[in-house]
Amino acid sequence: MPSHSIDHAFAARSLTGAASDPTYAGALSFMRRKFSKNLKGANAVIWGIPFDAAVSNRPGARFGPQAIRRASAIFDNDPQYPFERDLFAEMAVIDYGDCLLDYGNHQKTPATIEREAAKILKSGAFLLSLGGDHFVTWPLLKAHAAVHGPLALVQFDAHQDTWHDDGKRIDHGSFVGRAVRDGLIDPAASIQVGIRTHAPEDCGIRIVHGFEVEEMRSAEIAAAILERVGDRPAYVTFDIDCLDPAFAPGTGTPVAGGPSSARMLSVIRQLGALNMVGADVVEVAPAYDHADITAIAGATIAMHYLGLLAEKRRR
Repeated sequence: MPSHSIDHAFAARSLTGAASDPTYAGALSFMRRKFSKNLKGANAVIWGIPFDAAVSNRPGARFGPQAIRRASAIFDNDPQYPFERDLFAEMAVIDYGDCLLDYGNHQKTPATIEREAAKILKSGAFLLSLGGDHFVTWPLLKAHAAVHGPLALVQFDAHQDTWHDDGKRIDHGSFVGRAVRDGLIDPAASIQVGIRTHAPEDCGIRIVHGFEVEEMRSAEIAAAILERVGDRPAYVTFDIDCLDPAFAPGTGTPVAGGPSSARMLSVIRQLGALNMVGADVVEVAPAYDHADITAIAGATIAMHYLGLLAEKRRR
């Protein structure tokens, strides 16, 4: 069937409703949402943070937002599986574009991200961020905690990211420990899923190791998350290296022995009771990807976040 319009990301007259661009053409915003810096009326905001100067292994996640947007084009037009509905029928979502960062002055990066995130959150919209390496979650946590108080962190990851630092490092491997020490997250209500490496400390956060994930049903993993978090405001961060490299080769620090994308998507699908106040997908590095496998996984995770929000709005 011929498309009724094209370039919905620019031509849309409303923030709600599906687009009709051909999958293979048209402006590539996230799920064809309208590109806009006007936050008025938006229930949720998609925002790219193209930063990867904090990586400890392979760089390239600065291209993650582009890759995730490109992969998300496959979702448009149809009711979204497994939510069985047009997610945008009643939920106004914009693509806010990317954060402008000075590549030559990385010490300014955290404050820049935090300041822009705070502006978006002030509008009352839900913020869904696309990284970028995992360091970007640090300033995002600061912005969200300023609104909601100490957060429950739900972290899907192969790494704990609790290595100690001096409070000034630009490092994707230490931001969780810093967030605990600075009171941004409550470790007693936080959980890490898929961990397959060792760090010197767990900071009191519950860990569901990779080998445990392999033995648990997705419903059991979701139940463990909901039990740990309770009704606390929760920030959900998904490092794509949580997935086994078979399902996410395009990332900076891949670790074998992880779960499938199907397993983790099933877990997210069952988190509808979570009081999710913010979320991100990080560490997609398309230079190491094949056939957009990793980008598709990242885009699908982001779509699932929006699906949970759409269901909550209907309830």
